Amino acid sequence: MMLIRHGDVLVQSIPTLPAAAQPRPGNALAYGEVTGHSHRIREVQQAQLYIAQDELYLALSAPSTLIHEEHATIPLPAGFYKVWMQREYTPTKIVRVID
Repeated sequence: MMLIRHGDVLVQSIPTLPAAAQPRPGNALAYGEVTGHSHRIREVQQAQLYIAQDELYLALSAPSTLIHEEHATIPLPAGFYKVWMQREYTPTKIVRVID
């Protein structure tokens, strides 16, 4: 298993997509609420996003690159990934990290 942190986005390799996964358009894993930048796959034609039970998944048909304007690029091998936004604890609740 491979776990990658890219700013406030976590990407974990998984053996296969969930059976209920439905395709989602685009190549952006997450958008920055403050900057408007996005965590995305550079090679759009090699990436397909999926949604299953409100969780985000990524399928890469060939090695690809995870990019963002404020972070170093990260090469990703072909395969399947679960994607989620990091969260942080506050005294009143757990909140999503804002990029």
